[in-house]
Amino acid sequence: MQYVWFIWSLIILTLWAAIYLLKKGHRKEMLKMSLITMPFGLTEPLFVPEYWFPPSLFDLAEKTGFDIESLIFSFAIGGIGTVLYNLIFKRSLVEIPHSERGHQRHRLHIYILFIPAIVFLILALFTSLNHIYCGIIALFIGGLATLYCRPDLKGKIWVGGILFTVLYFIYFGSILPFYPQYVELYWNLDNLTHILVVGIPVEELLFAFTFGMYWSGLYEHLYWRKLISSDKIHNQ
Repeated sequence: MQYVWFIWSLIILTLWAAIYLLKKGHRKEMLKMSLITMPFGLTEPLFVPEYWFPPSLFDLAEKTGFDIESLIFSFAIGGIGTVLYNLIFKRSLVEIPHSERGHQRHRLHIYILFIPAIVFLILALFTSLNHIYCGIIALFIGGLATLYCRPDLKGKIWVGGILFTVLYFIYFGSILPFYPQYVELYWNLDNLTHILVVGIPVEELLFAFTFGMYWSGLYEHLYWRKLISSDKIHNQ
């Protein structure tokens, strides 16, 4: 099982590459958000071994807590999570006029972007929660906070969370038929709820939902973009 995590990360990267190659109109936001998300793979020592302890390339996770696979995985989900909703519902992005950016609800724009990091740090430093729960809560609150600035993204945020959960469920489940003992061997289930959904830890699905919530609207929030039907773009 030495290379399962590596193979797993390559599967999601292959999906990223397929979308990137086939959907030219979404390449810009995919690449930008993937590069922003990739460094979060460096947080892996917060989760190894308290959350899980997978075998990794060169035994890096065991020796250092870091691993190459987490960087690949983070890169891939960052781009996919950003464009998944737009792909399915055929949405494109247009710039928000500067006249609209002065609206009262945007005054906390910069602060709201940092809410997930602040919540995570507070929970990690001042509670005994497993860091996976700190991350789930932080992403969920970040998604809700985004709604204050960007109520126009309400549908994308909630539906984006559901869509990414479905995708992640399929992705996670793709490896279990080949390695049915993988979760029991390498997840620290005694530190978690021990709830499995078709063999998948419920924590993984909660992460997928909250990540999908927050990341689906992050590009629009960060770069002042709003959704528009792709048909409208083509008809202009």
